[in-house]
Amino acid sequence: MKILLIEDNEILARNAVRYFALKDIQVDVSFNWKDWLYKAKTNYYDCIILDISLPKMDWLEVCENLRISEKNVSIIMLTSRNTKKDIIDWLESWADDYLTKPFDYDELLARIKSLTRRNLKNKSNIIKVWEFILDLEKNEVSKNNEIIKLSALEFKLFKYLAQNKNKAISRREIYEKVWWEFDWDIMFSKTVEVYIWYLRKKLDKKLIETVKWVWYIIK
Repeated sequence: MKILLIEDNEILARNAVRYFALKDIQVDVSFNWKDWLYKAKTNYYDCIILDISLPKMDWLEVCENLRISEKNVSIIMLTSRNTKKDIIDWLESWADDYLTKPFDYDELLARIKSLTRRNLKNKSNIIKVWEFILDLEKNEVSKNNEIIKLSALEFKLFKYLAQNKNKAISRREIYEKVWWEFDWDIMFSKTVEVYIWYLRKKLDKKLIETVKWVWYIIK
């Protein structure tokens, strides 16, 4: 699971990162609206936690834009306000849930899990990249209604790059997330390069770009 936390309180942000790390959950933190906007548009997240008290930010507009661009992402708002009007505004906004500060991290995690389970039921099993269609249920890739044969590892690699479209992925991250292992021997091997070459040959040689020799990206 991957979470984006939009929070300008550095102490709260650090505590959240520590807590979720113990639960084996990755957290990206944004302290300002420019940074979160870039991360939200260039990364895949299961849940976005938004502090609606950030300065220079219209949280209603933020939620609307997030929902339009990432329809299946869960959005939880953090706030110190809890008047009746506030609660009505939150429930009628594009957000899925809210918590008032101070909050319990176990409760926050429970809410995140509940929302992501709900969204998984409604989430499309289809990813479109360029003219290619990835069917995550069938583990198939097609182009113009014709199936392109990929090995299991080729499909996993293509899926991970597609899910992180517009983000440069390091060779180390690929080993950890696709091969589910990491050691320095495999790090210095040519395994990833070989499978990137396979995908370029079977799909499109321009689909996956190399950045500084050890990073790969689909734009």
